[in-house]
Amino acid sequence: HHQKMLGFGAAMTHSSAYLIYRNTRRNDIMESLFSATKGIGINVIRIPIDGSDFLPGQPYTYADSGNLNDFSIRKDKEYMLPILKQALSINPQLAIIASPWSAPAWMKYAPFWDRSHSTLNGGSFNMKYKDEYATYLVKFLQEYKNENVPIYAITVQNEPGFEADGYPTMKLDAGDEKELVKTLGPKFSSAHISTKIIIYDHNWDHPEYPISILNDPQAKMFIAGSAFHCYGGDRKAPLQVVHAHPDKGIYFTECTGSNADTTWKRVFRWNFVNLFIGQPRVFAKTVLLWNLALDEHHGPVLTTPGCSRGCGCKDCRGVLTIKGKSTFEKNVEYYILQHFTKFVQRGAVRIESTSDVGEGGTLHSVAFKNPDNNIILIVIN
Repeated sequence: HHQKMLGFGAAMTHSSAYLIYRNTRRNDIMESLFSATKGIGINVIRIPIDGSDFLPGQPYTYADSGNLNDFSIRKDKEYMLPILKQALSINPQLAIIASPWSAPAWMKYAPFWDRSHSTLNGGSFNMKYKDEYATYLVKFLQEYKNENVPIYAITVQNEPGFEADGYPTMKLDAGDEKELVKTLGPKFSSAHISTKIIIYDHNWDHPEYPISILNDPQAKMFIAGSAFHCYGGDRKAPLQVVHAHPDKGIYFTECTGSNADTTWKRVFRWNFVNLFIGQPRVFAKTVLLWNLALDEHHGPVLTTPGCSRGCGCKDCRGVLTIKGKSTFEKNVEYYILQHFTKFVQRGAVRIESTSDVGEGGTLHSVAFKNPDNNIILIVIN
């Protein structure tokens, strides 16, 4: 018997929430995503803390003025919180993982390409502000809880190895992330916050990053596990973290569909082999895609004039495509998700199954034992 599953889903970015909120078929869309009877019953989503590249307006944080006195989530009340509340009302089991793309600009160093001032887009975290930033994240969790939107887990920083000049990003090296965890952990405890702390949240190519943090016992005690994305490295890399720290979880938290490839068969197979079968086989408790919904122009996505170092994804495909005010289409990712959300229950335990077998190792499988004792075997040839 291996890991206990949390579930499968995708990200409710600001763009996704905005498109769904404004659509006349909002209730149909929400049920098709979150209802176990009328839809596919997604039970885990990821949300950005403040902004990402998928935003209908300009990026913001909850405290842009230079201190925490004016901390406010009021902008999230426009469409993000109403959509999250609706998702929870359809599926009360929904677990939400929240990830910051950047700390407020005043807590950061300026990016290397423009040392004149710090900005949301790029630059690295200034550890002088670790206490304020930990308080900022605590305030976010408390405000969301007050809105009856509990956060199951946070990742400390989305893609901490990457900085872009086109959208909110922040470099955070492993040593700094480790210190931030040691600040966050006690703050969570004293505020009676049970939200889990997940580290790394970046590609398969640097498993040494989470390992180095978990090697510190003082940090490790506060950490639930490590999260991975699919945009670099080998899909089996999380095993290195499992071998070093078998007592900590693995979460797979992001991979986008892309209109660069619309061949159903190829997309289906790649997602099964690498993500939906491949990641639980390397002990992931979740498999999450990127945007739940985008429009037919792959947006709304931030466009930053003069951007040259990471301008946001211009051909990302959502699980759904929302066209105009009243129509939506289910993409291949919707049907891929359904193979898992419809059969694998919350709390299912992965059990051993043979995989990478047959001629050229083309047969892949994953097996689960549900809490109701049913055995689920999912195979792709």
